[in-house]
Amino acid sequence: MRVVLYQPDIPQNAGTILRLCACLRVEAHIIEPAGFPISDRHFRRSGMDYLDQVSIVRHDSWTAFEAWRAESGGRLVLFSTKAAVSYLDHAYRDDDLLMFGRESAGVPDSVAEAADARLVIPIAPGMRSLNVAVSVAMALGEALRQTGTGFSAEGGGPSLT
Repeated sequence: MRVVLYQPDIPQNAGTILRLCACLRVEAHIIEPAGFPISDRHFRRSGMDYLDQVSIVRHDSWTAFEAWRAESGGRLVLFSTKAAVSYLDHAYRDDDLLMFGRESAGVPDSVAEAADARLVIPIAPGMRSLNVAVSVAMALGEALRQTGTGFSAEGGGPSLT
């Protein structure tokens, strides 16, 4: 299971997501350009010392990411407010790449069309969207629960329930 951030533009959200990935031992991928430098103090502050504990793979562009994906495999699962299938109704696999778009603009249509699945986290009518870090936590939690690759309550090894 891997988390993919498409051109993230809010450093605090990216730092929080990378902290989540570190704590759950999930590899994180960032597709450039990001809307902030890695040295950004908000990014470093929200990621805290966890940034040294997360495996981060950076891709210079969408094209570079797609080339990497063609080599390494993995099913691209896009989370979007424009999708129709609930994230709870999807059957996740260990090799899934959970992709989240820019906070300000999502992903371009060409990126959405490349996804193997497009999922939505249902919210109350009239609401625009959840914070991307909250969305990643919800989606990743469900994916890890389904695949049995999370950690047990005792903090040891993978939990199969």
